[in-house]
Amino acid sequence: MNKMIIRGGHRLSGDVTIGGAKNSTVALIPAAILADTPVQFDMVPNILDVHNLMVILESMNVKSDFADGILNVDPTNIIENALPSKAIKSLRASYYFMGALLGRFGRAKVTFPGGDNIGPRPIDQHIKAFKAMGAKVVNDKDKVIITTDEKGLHGASIFLDVVSVGATINAILAAVKANGHTVIRNAAKEPEIIDIVTFLNNMGAKIRGAGTDVIRIEGVAKLVAQNTHIIIPDRIEAGTYLAMASAYGDGVNIHNVIPEHLESFIAKLLEMGIDLKINEDSIYVPKSHKLNSIEIKTMPYPGFATDLQQPITPLLLKANGDSTIIDTIYPKRTKHISELNKMGAKIRYNDGNGSIIVSHTDDLDGTTISAGEIRAGASEMIAGLMANGTTVINNADNILRGYDNIVDKLTQLNAEVEIINDEK
Repeated sequence: MNKMIIRGGHRLSGDVTIGGAKNSTVALIPAAILADTPVQFDMVPNILDVHNLMVILESMNVKSDFADGILNVDPTNIIENALPSKAIKSLRASYYFMGALLGRFGRAKVTFPGGDNIGPRPIDQHIKAFKAMGAKVVNDKDKVIITTDEKGLHGASIFLDVVSVGATINAILAAVKANGHTVIRNAAKEPEIIDIVTFLNNMGAKIRGAGTDVIRIEGVAKLVAQNTHIIIPDRIEAGTYLAMASAYGDGVNIHNVIPEHLESFIAKLLEMGIDLKINEDSIYVPKSHKLNSIEIKTMPYPGFATDLQQPITPLLLKANGDSTIIDTIYPKRTKHISELNKMGAKIRYNDGNGSIIVSHTDDLDGTTISAGEIRAGASEMIAGLMANGTTVINNADNILRGYDNIVDKLTQLNAEVEIINDEK
């Protein structure tokens, strides 16, 4: 397991370029096995999740290679095989192989997915969608076994009881080659869903309505890649750097951003009094001075993303008065609180109403803490940059899972950061 060592006190300045969206990439790679030809992705982030997904592909005789942001995937000789449980358990998004394998073979057997422990994240809506299309789903200890009869999957009307990005994508992956017409209602609207649908449609899929709450899919027999799919910029990475630059920057220019994907987050920074300069595909963050406290409530897109409530927390420490966060998506996403408090932060969790109260804190001090999951780790990383002295973040693999070339990017911004391998 890796450690991140941060020597604080070096204010940030310069330029940083955002990589491709993690939340698109981890669905696009499983989606690639639906193709009847090799596929190529550009703007692929260099994160641990990508390498774990490549291990899973290899177990199915799907060749892949990755260099300089380009990922090639060749599923033409795919075979059905047991997927490596260690890789499956290392990331939540491995559940997309359920929909992808079901769409490819009409059956799937997948170890129950792992990933970040941020509270209950059931897959009942995924299973509901599969069953509606004619699949039989059985839980066998830690495995999910999905089968169909000789007729295979068929189109269906699916209503998701809760807005779920994962269930929406899995239903699309299963339906894209199914016989007939599928309608997904109460679908999630995230930009990453539009990205995945764009990839599939460019190969010949017939999907309409991505970005709305009703998605319609007409099943097709083949999917043939005609061009390289360029992955959209990562709005969560962009938001993390926006928070970081606002909290401890002397002028940072963030490139490869789609501001429309961050409107709810940007609105909160403006409300705090940060004078952002928003351009077509970049945002300049000047040095901030007096900051206002704010209230945040996470919501499904286009609301404030749950993935950004932890990265914005160190910035809220600089605001006058108390700021409040209520995470309606994952109320138990609180692993960062105790770790930041070890550094001197004044943050408390109100169990009664599920609110996080962040009070003004003048100084943070470096210490040894642990990254319990990706976004908690990002929050701690920002706090470490702001802190006096040295911060050691254990379990830094959780940060590396979600942030592209993080050490290089922070170094370019004048930070002193390194990753060391803990052999113990």
